[in-house]
Amino acid sequence: MDFKNQLANTAFYTSASSADSLPPDEGYEVAFAGRSNAGKSSAINRLCNQKSLARTSKTPGRTQLINFFSVSPLNKLTDLPGYGYAKASHSKQRQWLELLEYYFTHRQALKGTIIVMDIRHPFQDADQKMIDWCIHHHCDVHILLNKSDKLSRNKANNQLQTANNMLSNYQAGSMSIQLFSAMTGHGMDEAMSKIYGWFGK
Repeated sequence: MDFKNQLANTAFYTSASSADSLPPDEGYEVAFAGRSNAGKSSAINRLCNQKSLARTSKTPGRTQLINFFSVSPLNKLTDLPGYGYAKASHSKQRQWLELLEYYFTHRQALKGTIIVMDIRHPFQDADQKMIDWCIHHHCDVHILLNKSDKLSRNKANNQLQTANNMLSNYQAGSMSIQLFSAMTGHGMDEAMSKIYGWFGK
């Protein structure tokens, strides 16, 4: 299967700000989550070989909705609100959390979540809470240690080993981790293979 060609056809589908505005619960979905500055949108753009499919911004918390992208009639990627934002109001954060809680609890189409982390600062408190949330909702997790181009190969591999050791502390759920760079495309094939594995469920 030519993953690259299929993801290159990905297009914006719709946005949801509440449970009532979610699209029909059908097919298969892979969600992307991550801290506001981890490069989540850049990772989506790189995987889909598009420059502006997912919005990128230097302002944390710009993704305030669940954005759905159609890969095929039955397969979608979803861009979840960035977490770790400090400037959002408490009411706005509560609204996002309620939407995410509904999405993870009720969304039958959701097959896995890709959590994007900055390789230089992995497993922050918010990242660990996101992993715990996925485990609680029996959702598979695949972690992209993004910005691996910022480190030497040895340092990147050391970070990967450390991250793998941390991941072993989680006893539940299906979890995996890899090096990735939205800048250079390193790790693309492995990430796309994971996505299409979930789409094949």
